[in-house]
Amino acid sequence: MRAIVVTDQAAGTAGMTLVERPEPQAAINDVVVRIHASGFVPTELAWPSTWTDRLDGDRTPSIPGHELAGVVTALGYGTTGLSVGQRVFGITDWYRDGTLAEYAAVEARNLAPLPGDVDFTVGASLPISGLTAWQGLFEHGRLQAGQSVLVHGAAGAVGSMVSQLAREFGAYIIGTGRAADRQTVLDFGANEFVDLENDALEEVGSVDLVIDGIGGDIGRRSAGLVRSGGTLVSIVGPPEARPDHGLAVDFVVESDRAQLSEIVRRVQDGRLRTNIDNVSTLDDAVAALNPTERRKGKTIIRVRP
Repeated sequence: MRAIVVTDQAAGTAGMTLVERPEPQAAINDVVVRIHASGFVPTELAWPSTWTDRLDGDRTPSIPGHELAGVVTALGYGTTGLSVGQRVFGITDWYRDGTLAEYAAVEARNLAPLPGDVDFTVGASLPISGLTAWQGLFEHGRLQAGQSVLVHGAAGAVGSMVSQLAREFGAYIIGTGRAADRQTVLDFGANEFVDLENDALEEVGSVDLVIDGIGGDIGRRSAGLVRSGGTLVSIVGPPEARPDHGLAVDFVVESDRAQLSEIVRRVQDGRLRTNIDNVSTLDDAVAALNPTERRKGKTIIRVRP
């Protein structure tokens, strides 16, 4: 099969190459998926799991990418819940070869059925962004109707989903970004926009929940905005500051079939829009993942026409 591989962490996405690799085989409780579309998170090239196995051994050349949408072609021994020929989407294990390839072996529990009226490109854009938003808001942020939510990076793939889900559940959303992001942030459901380049963040006042997709100085300053009993949830690593009278949380997103099904159901009925900025082919993936200009949403690699 054809696959994108990485061998040099220092080279970043520029060090990706398109090569021939053996097709994967399905282990116990696995399925093999013929990939139609793949998502990619640029920060994964900084994750140890991209370069080593669980025992810290070198596993390069690695196939990056952890989001997929495709069709099941084979079942491993003992695999239940999915069938050959079924359309699926989901996340691959962090320590296994990923989805920038024509096939991937995935634990069946990490996948959910993809409805026939949802395009593979859309399906591949949902797993990490959607699950991060869902888990950040409801599992770690304990969002309640009527609360206020400050969403940093609200024009991005995760932030735009946070805003939409929070709005659906009755929250008041303040989205942040650069000046050029204003209309995008408002279009995805924010009630207010804060220009981090020109506006004073502290003028936001107290909020119940912060979802921080930026970190650094923005994350530190945001800790002081969390009202008593509120929560700061960081999706970019451990928070550098904690609220005086609230919680500070960071987490690694986990696959969850039921949550994936809730997310895709909202896409079907129009409650949720995915934020795709660019769609490219596997042949052009290296160039697409090395953009010459800033992109707000996700880049999706369409592996098959």
